Amino acid sequence: SFEFKALFSLCSLGNVWGNEKIYSDNITRILDRLLDGYDNRLRPGSGAVSFLGFYLHYNNIMFMPQEYTMDMFFRQMWVDERLKFEGPIEILRLNNRMVDKIWTPDTFFRNSKKSISHNMTTPNKLFRIMQNGTVLYTMRLTISAECPMRLMDFPMDGHSCPLRFGSYAYTSSEIIFTWRKGPVASVECPKESMSLLQYDLVGQTLSSEIFKSNTGHYSVQVVHFHLQRKLGYYLIQTYIPLIMVVVLSQVSFWINKESVPARTVAGITTVLTMTTLSISARQSLPKVAYATAMDWFIAVCFAFVASPQEGLKRRNHSVSRSEQGRFRLQPIFLQQGSAIPQIPQLAGTSPIDAYARILFPLTFALFNLVYWYIYLVKDTMEKPR
Repeated sequence: SFEFKALFSLCSLGNVWGNEKIYSDNITRILDRLLDGYDNRLRPGSGAVSFLGFYLHYNNIMFMPQEYTMDMFFRQMWVDERLKFEGPIEILRLNNRMVDKIWTPDTFFRNSKKSISHNMTTPNKLFRIMQNGTVLYTMRLTISAECPMRLMDFPMDGHSCPLRFGSYAYTSSEIIFTWRKGPVASVECPKESMSLLQYDLVGQTLSSEIFKSNTGHYSVQVVHFHLQRKLGYYLIQTYIPLIMVVVLSQVSFWINKESVPARTVAGITTVLTMTTLSISARQSLPKVAYATAMDWFIAVCFAFVASPQEGLKRRNHSVSRSEQGRFRLQPIFLQQGSAIPQIPQLAGTSPIDAYARILFPLTFALFNLVYWYIYLVKDTMEKPR
């Protein structure tokens, strides 16, 4: 019985080994037949227009001023009639060594600043051939691309960052690029990549266009990534401190008008604090030649903080002039037994302070209402160009 089981096991192993050898021999013959007479210098369907399908799957994306970097799987699919085959399998799953032996598209990214193809621990490429000659070619890439940003609505701004790619040498009369899964499902993004540190990725728009140059017209695929900047950081670091400084600057209206040193110290302190906050806020955005939404807010807050000092200056000037006229040394003649007349005293609150205590906070509240209504209601997302 034991000898029979051992003999049966050996026969089974022999059959498996024999089947595997037959299978591998068939695959080898298929590959040899496909490559026999194949010229990888010629594109498929020479003399006719070839169609290439694309779809993207990106894992991570990071945005910086005027550019962004993304890690993605870039998938290309096309039909090569010369690679049709018949055999025991429907799909030939091959490694990256096969890529150099057949024709592949010369796709490049038109607005990229730097592109990296991953090669650890082996070139990150997937290559498959179907029985009908359809070829699937996938690469893992890291691309840094340009993203022109207009920051006039900063930090309530939204941006549309493009990614453009197409053939480097073949014109639209030779190769037409298409989205493999249509304009909706051809770009895949995991949910964990939708929320970034400074932005929310609210979606993407896919399109196709023709790029015209001196050497011909080229088919180009375009993806626009739509970003909305997160406001929380700037609320905590800039807006709330600015509002608090403006509120504190109103303290000078409640100080006795004769306490000029106290008013001056309070005013200078708030002005210096406002200056420090504005410098710190400006460091968080690129050097642009126009005013942003944050710049306008800082400027108005600075005007509110400086206005009590200007009012104090004018009030002291008018008081000094009036006091010169009111208080002149004049002889006082008293009769024996009469009381000494009282010297007139200045009141502790001036009419200007009384009005400012009401108008100042109301005006600042009205400004905030208009400011936040404009920038939170209006659509600040840039339109694709």
